[in-house]
Formats: sequence, structure tokens, C-alpha cells
Amino acid sequence: MIYFANGLFSFSTGYAIWVLISMLVFLFLMGKFAVPPIMKALNEREGRIKDSLAAAEKALAKAEEISRDNEKALKDAEIQAQKIRKEALEDAEVLRSEKIEHAKKEAAKLLSDARSTIEQEKKQALTELRNEVADLAINAAGIIMNAELDQEKNKKLVDSFIKDLSKQN
Repeated sequence: MIYFANGLFSFSTGYAIWVLISMLVFLFLMGKFAVPPIMKALNEREGRIKDSLAAAEKALAKAEEISRDNEKALKDAEIQAQKIRKEALEDAEVLRSEKIEHAKKEAAKLLSDARSTIEQEKKQALTELRNEVADLAINAAGIIMNAELDQEKNKKLVDSFIKDLSKQN
């Protein structure tokens, strides 16, 4: 035995052999029973981590795709809303134009009806006026001519005179 002093650096060969044997048995037992389950657990964990990373990448890709789809759907919705708004404005303009046109037609019809009524009343008034003038002329002529012409002949004469007057106007 070699002693380097009683202390920390003392060396014993028998003790060193037992430490070596214990170490080899420990390494053999660890390699036989402990390391394989630990390696299996580590490999399984590595596989789960890889699967989780792959799933996360897929989820991220899916989220990005959904985001792009949502943006596209939003743009399409905006385009559709603008189209609907434009169509509504066009429909409103068409409806306004139709109402204006209808109002113009109604006004023209009312004006035409009024003119027609005025024309009829004018003709009726002229006819009544002619009849009155004819009666007055007959009465006046009858008084002047006193009995030379009869009433019927006077009326015919005045009517033909009035017709000649109206043809001249």
C-alpha cells in the first residue's frame, strides 16, 4: 500500500479494485436496465415534440390560410356591398325618373283636359251667343220689317249670316 500521507490523496490498491469492479457492474446494470427505458422515453418525447412541432406548423399554415380566406371573403363582401349600393342608387334614380315622367304625363293630361274643356265651353258659349244674336237680330228685323218676312225665314237668314261670319274668322 502506498500512502501519500493520511489524508485526501491516500491511495489503496484494494480499494481501487473494488471501486473499479463496482463501477463496471454499475455501468453494466445501467446499460442493461436503466439506459434502454431512459432512451426509449427520450425517443418518445422527441417524437412527441416533433409531432407537436409538425402539428403547430400545420395549425399555423391552416390559420394563415383561414386568414387569407377571411381577407378574401371580406374583400368580396365589400365588393358585393358596393355593387348592391350602386344597384340601389341606380334603382332609386330609375324610380325617380319614372315618377317624374309619370308626373309630367299627368300634368300634360290635365292640361290637355283643361284645354279640351275650355274649347268645349268656348264653342258652347259661341253657340249660345250666336243663338242670342240671331234671336236679337230676328226681333230687331221683325220690328223693322214688321210683317214682310215671317219668323222662320228671318231665323234662317240670320243663321246663314252668322255661319258666313264664322267662316270668315
